[in-house]
Amino acid sequence: MKHAKNILLILFLVALDQVSKFYFISKNIKIFEYFSLNFVANTGALFGFFKGYNFIFIFLSLIVIALILCNYKDKKLRFGFNFILAGAFGNLIDRIFRGYVVDFINLKIWPVFNLADGFVTVGVLILVYIILKEKG
Repeated sequence: MKHAKNILLILFLVALDQVSKFYFISKNIKIFEYFSLNFVANTGALFGFFKGYNFIFIFLSLIVIALILCNYKDKKLRFGFNFILAGAFGNLIDRIFRGYVVDFINLKIWPVFNLADGFVTVGVLILVYIILKEKG
């Protein structure tokens, strides 16, 4: 299969995200003063903005996934796309089956987030690095 490694990476990351969310539902664990694992049911988007617009976020997630898949043939961007896809699918699963996204990583200086959010961030950073490296 042409994209087997990419599919396996995405599936692994989505599974890791979903297992972590399942584990931390309804838990509040203080690690130290500026780091804890606190369950938050996020019905909004980034930083909890726009609460209650779940259907719109489901639709936007599907558009992002479709746009990435349309550009997936670009081999140099594919690794970054894999992380963004994993994050998008992880949070999309939550929105569809729970009606909210499970957030639990609390750094106190940043809004509570989850692994899927981290995967999207890593994917975007990879894409920015690749694009800037090409221009430089």
